[in-house]
Amino acid sequence: MIYVDADACPVKPEILKVAERHGMEVTFVANSGLRPSRDPMVKNVIVSSGFDAADNWIAERAVAGDIVITADVPLAGRCVAAGAQVTGPTGRVFDTTNIGMATAMRDLGAHLRETGESKGYNAAFSPRDRSAFLETLDRLCRRVKK
Repeated sequence: MIYVDADACPVKPEILKVAERHGMEVTFVANSGLRPSRDPMVKNVIVSSGFDAADNWIAERAVAGDIVITADVPLAGRCVAAGAQVTGPTGRVFDTTNIGMATAMRDLGAHLRETGESKGYNAAFSPRDRSAFLETLDRLCRRVKK
């Protein structure tokens, strides 16, 4: 199963392409509307607009053998702890070796933005990010299918 934190996910078409190639089910989870799919392997879940509702829905279900796609570091941490394979939309893999540092860097960035030391601008999503994501997702799909 592939779970997608879908509200701001820039790689939805790529996820569907890779999942279809590997015969894997995909569940898009969001707080607002998603484009419906006729594919029986694709499920859309709309959760309440409550704080972290989509994250909580995914974290409560993700287990070893699942793949989670999210840019949200706290959600990634929860899913890594549950044994899931986790990647961000840029192809960055979160695992037990790097989730602690990712969490620390996220917290530092938040602190710097709060104190005005940083404006917190993120780089634009690039074709290179899309390509890295496709490669990473394909690798994770092969890994969980073993």
